[in-house]
Amino acid sequence: MSEHELKYRQGDSPVVKDPESSFTLPARYYRDKSIYQKEMEAIFFRSWWYTGHVSSLAKTGDYLTTKIDDQNVFVVRDKSGELKGFYNVCQHRGHELLNGSGNAGVIVCPYHAWSYNLDGTLRGARNSDNVANFNKCDFSLKPVQVEVFCGMVFINLDESAAPLAEQAKELEAEIRAYCPDVDNLAFAQRDEYNVSCNWKVMIDNFLECYHCHTAHKDFVNLVNMESYRSKVNGIYSSHISDAANSTDNSAYKFEKGDVDFGFAGWFLWPNLTLWAYPGEPNLSVLQMLPDGAEKTVEYQDWFVPNGQASEQLKEAMDYQKITLQPEDISLCESVQRGLRSRGYNQGRFIVDADKTELSEHAVHHFQQLVLEALDTDLSGN
Repeated sequence: MSEHELKYRQGDSPVVKDPESSFTLPARYYRDKSIYQKEMEAIFFRSWWYTGHVSSLAKTGDYLTTKIDDQNVFVVRDKSGELKGFYNVCQHRGHELLNGSGNAGVIVCPYHAWSYNLDGTLRGARNSDNVANFNKCDFSLKPVQVEVFCGMVFINLDESAAPLAEQAKELEAEIRAYCPDVDNLAFAQRDEYNVSCNWKVMIDNFLECYHCHTAHKDFVNLVNMESYRSKVNGIYSSHISDAANSTDNSAYKFEKGDVDFGFAGWFLWPNLTLWAYPGEPNLSVLQMLPDGAEKTVEYQDWFVPNGQASEQLKEAMDYQKITLQPEDISLCESVQRGLRSRGYNQGRFIVDADKTELSEHAVHHFQQLVLEALDTDLSGN
């Protein structure tokens, strides 16, 4: 640890549970490799992780793979029609089984051709009939939890974790209120971004619109900012504008849909944000995947009716990809550079009593969840 880091560690300002009195997380929480490793164990290996959409797993044998840090997992639809999740590793010598997405009637290891049924049981191992005391039942794939939530597929490496629907009891109802057709949506497109910042910088940025007036002129032109409010609720928070300024705005033009609103967004612990834009039914997820202490890979998956985006939805998707995301990425990368500065350690949350559109209380809520998961007290008490 450098003298600079030691000085700031000893002199941290208090991070307390009252958002109106709290300072932000110290800069080291966005840079320190040892903290990053603790986050993997304490947060990501114990939380629900977005994997994909049920429309991509419609048929028997359809599969998706995902990685949580160095843990490789796949989800497959078995012959009974259920979704099953397994660690993506052969029980013989550890070779990875599947890549990307696709369809398989039988899962065959590319190394020694051990094969597995879609329910994870070992189907065949060459020459094992000539091995004493070899029992196929001993070599089934190791399972992980799988849950479908509003058409989205989640996994959890923690076998004892409570269901996502139980942890975020009111979230499904909120999503359905702004996207009643969520069950009829299908995967349309994935956009990928490589960002030079810690994953928490990206989440912090999503959770407040204090920066919107200065950084997102088109977004402010789209939504009625006076009605924009953030509300925290357990492991998620909602960020909603009840009205759009105009269907003819500088972000994208749309015709009013069944639900009249300006923007509906949600943060779901630990690294997922959900978006619904006004107009035709749509939902997208923007997932921040940690890629080391100071890098993040973002995936944004779009779900639209029948998986085919209309011209209006294409405009919304283009606005997100061409305008809004580059604006946010530039902000977040600048913040990460600033977090390395000898002239900065912590800031103060801007939280007003009425929790207006300028309030940062949802950022404070997220940072408290981080500290709770890491079992860390920075209150100074």
